[in-house]
Amino acid sequence: MVDVTGEGVAARPPVRVAVVDDDPLVRSGLRLLFANVPDLDVVAEGADGADVPGMVAAHHPHVVLLDVRMPRVDGLAAAERLCSRPGAPYVVMLTTFHADAYVLRALRAGASGYLLKDAPPRELVDAVRRVASGEPILSPAVTRRLIEQVADPVSHERRSTAVALLDRATGREREVASAVARGLSNAQIGAELGMSVPTVKAHVSRLLTKLGLDNRVQLALLVHDAGGDNTPER
Repeated sequence: MVDVTGEGVAARPPVRVAVVDDDPLVRSGLRLLFANVPDLDVVAEGADGADVPGMVAAHHPHVVLLDVRMPRVDGLAAAERLCSRPGAPYVVMLTTFHADAYVLRALRAGASGYLLKDAPPRELVDAVRRVASGEPILSPAVTRRLIEQVADPVSHERRSTAVALLDRATGREREVASAVARGLSNAQIGAELGMSVPTVKAHVSRLLTKLGLDNRVQLALLVHDAGGDNTPER
């Protein structure tokens, strides 16, 4: 049995999680999984995106897991509405697909990442913890495939806008942005570029502020729109 209890996790209030999926088996499976994790607490469940506003208002979750495809209000529409609100919880899309155009659109709207429903339990738990701590999920293998293979062809206007935005960044910041687009963690970026983790975090924070972005996922998408993760140094 895989240990997902997170022994050694510092004592703190549990992360409040809401699960929204039209499949009751998925909801019960996630509830059972998180029930064995002391720092995660499923505080609400829903079967449709239409349930999200009331659920968030009543239960104040830190993280909302949203199924992509639901019968009335799909996860994309729910994510777009939720992410546009001030002080919204982190949103993570749930999907059975490694590459889904709906997920890409949700990431552009401000979702913090996505999870595959068949991911190993430890990976699911770790992903929720990371998102709750403010680190969007950027899986190097799956996210790159999503961005590069499923993304609609980048229009000339969007590419020009992305290039102009990245032109505001310094050479070092562009190196960091490229590493983020490749799905590297702060520690991996630091090792690759010879920086401390706090310095990497400071670069990422400055980039987001300078470029008017909400999170690392949107930074990765911007690098993709500008022409890939091999942005040249300036």
